[in-house]
Amino acid sequence: MKSLLKPSSTKRILFFVLADLLISLLTLFLAYSLRFNFEVDPKFFPSFWTVYAILASFKIAAMYFFKSYFIVWRFFSFEDIKNILKAHLVAYMAFTLLYLVDDSLFIPFSRSAFAIDFFLSFLMIATLRSGKRFVIGNDYVGNMKPTLIIGANTKTTGLIRSALDGEIAYYPVAVIAGQGEEGIIGSYINNIKVYDFKALEEVVHHRGIEAVIIASQLSQQQLKVFVDYLNGIGISEIKRVKLLENRDEKLEDLSIEDLLARHPKDLDTETIAAFIENKRVLITGAGGSIGSEIVRQCKHFGTSALALLDHSEYNLYQIGEEVPEAMLDMLSVTNRRLLDEKMQAFRPDIVIHAAAYKHVPLCEANKEAAVQNNVSGTKNVIDASIAAEVEKLVIISTDKAVRPTNVMGTTKRVTELYAQNVDSKQTEIVAVRFGNVLGSSGSVIPKFKQQIEMGGPVTVTHAEMTRYFMLIPEACQLVLQAAAIAKGGELFILDMGEPVKILDLARQMIRLYGKEDEVEIVFSGLRPGEKLYEELLIDETEKKTQYSSIFIAGKTDYAIDILEKDIEVLLNANDKVTALKKIVPEFEHKP
Repeated sequence: MKSLLKPSSTKRILFFVLADLLISLLTLFLAYSLRFNFEVDPKFFPSFWTVYAILASFKIAAMYFFKSYFIVWRFFSFEDIKNILKAHLVAYMAFTLLYLVDDSLFIPFSRSAFAIDFFLSFLMIATLRSGKRFVIGNDYVGNMKPTLIIGANTKTTGLIRSALDGEIAYYPVAVIAGQGEEGIIGSYINNIKVYDFKALEEVVHHRGIEAVIIASQLSQQQLKVFVDYLNGIGISEIKRVKLLENRDEKLEDLSIEDLLARHPKDLDTETIAAFIENKRVLITGAGGSIGSEIVRQCKHFGTSALALLDHSEYNLYQIGEEVPEAMLDMLSVTNRRLLDEKMQAFRPDIVIHAAAYKHVPLCEANKEAAVQNNVSGTKNVIDASIAAEVEKLVIISTDKAVRPTNVMGTTKRVTELYAQNVDSKQTEIVAVRFGNVLGSSGSVIPKFKQQIEMGGPVTVTHAEMTRYFMLIPEACQLVLQAAAIAKGGELFILDMGEPVKILDLARQMIRLYGKEDEVEIVFSGLRPGEKLYEELLIDETEKKTQYSSIFIAGKTDYAIDILEKDIEVLLNANDKVTALKKIVPEFEHKP
């Protein structure tokens, strides 16, 4: 019984057809009665059924052609009224042509009766379809926004179904075909027309679009052009369909990460899985932005055991909630004794060192802490890994280590030199260098978001400043991929794509929030140690690997006994900058 009462497209079409047949019967009789002052001639009845059959057939066919039988109550709009009017015009034009050919079929009807019938039929059929929309469903639809869907695929069908079921606060009124979907332009999905991408402007203006949902895979360039256009005409509510791990889908706001994300084409998940699967992995800095994502990736690729180290109680607790099977150790990498004890007890196959101080101005203001954590801490991890006979140690480095101008970048360069030149015995040591990751703690994107939400201003240090960006998950996968192919002693560099101007980034984020007229941008000047441009290479001696996204930098030789003495001097020096310059001559400090 419930299935009989449940709405469906077939039942809806059948209802409308039967209703139109009854309305046509009523309006035809009423039109004749009105024309002749309700004095019905007995001669009227023999021809009535002939006229009714012909006229009703024309109307049903025209209404079907103009998709008026596929209307959904709650989404009825002025566009649907226009289609009903078009259907009536076509039906009555066809009927008029037949009338002119042989009017004997229609005696005693007069042409004026047919004109009356036209208006009565149009008004009653349109009223029937609009009644529930404007009386019963008005409040419901009033809270929904006329929406354009980009992409004509199974996701689109699901979105329309969700709208019909009232699960999302949007009602689709048009669909734009995505890349590779050109073959269905002009067709309909649940009575919603599919348009060419070239018709975007026309559709937005004529259908009163207030929101857009992206259900198609657009190239980054297409997405940027598309978003710029929508923002330019005042549409800032842009959603995208995100696929969840359980294969379900959800709507979420389009983010700046979507516009900046660089998707490497040569991610080799099989190589990563072979590297991680059934291995015991210890991760330092496991609660940070990079460390926590590496934890997730290791879990995903089937590690047999995880040991997570972090000196932040809160960060360690957070990642521990995600991975309850992991062993949690709240310790600092500057404590060599505790580090040795953990290594000997856990006996990791792989160590991934992500613990570091990364905030440039804070490291400038706290040089002692930066050197102790980044240099002494990393040296401790390397030495402890060698002592524990770890198979492979992966050091996370940064593009700020290239021709550094700040303490943070220079400390990372010192650790690269130590990793490349230490006597590693059986342990394969590899360092991986990359640029900024989107949305990491302390990065510019969360800061801009907060400033925009507070009404501004957005602070940009310099109009010409650029940075490299990559998504955290993809950067971490490339780190693991590079480590998987390492033989030991390499310094890998990840291809970060083209650098992005921070000023353009700020403008784009403001547009995404629809606050171009509300939020201003101010320039605050370069902070201590900051560079206008970051680099990934010291020279042009890098080597290619089998992956286009991964390169190997040339090795810088440094006698290990001298390097160890220089590091010891650095750790005890009062003048950290001078001691750092001794190890890294290219360091040009910009306080």
